[in-house]
Amino acid sequence: MRQTDSSLWRTPAVEQLATALVEIDDQELMLAFLRDVCSFNELATLAQRLEVARLVDAGASYSEIARELGASTATVTRVAQWLRHGEGGYRVVLDRAKAK
Repeated sequence: MRQTDSSLWRTPAVEQLATALVEIDDQELMLAFLRDVCSFNELATLAQRLEVARLVDAGASYSEIARELGASTATVTRVAQWLRHGEGGYRVVLDRAKAK
């Protein structure tokens, strides 16, 4: 099985979470939900990964990204891998952000 095989991660609980997220169409409500559902560390980690993806997409070097964000090179490498060969979620979010 491939590591991205949806049967490994796409559980009913994850699908329920995705549905909840999609139903929130207001930034303040989303921020409130994220704060309720995530710890400070989890929020910081999610935000950092998105910023890593943005910088990788912009062509920054992995070591530069790690130094600038305080991320491990393993995190930068993993995010870059998912950006290029994942489910396409990073790509959609980055492209939509660029379009705004």
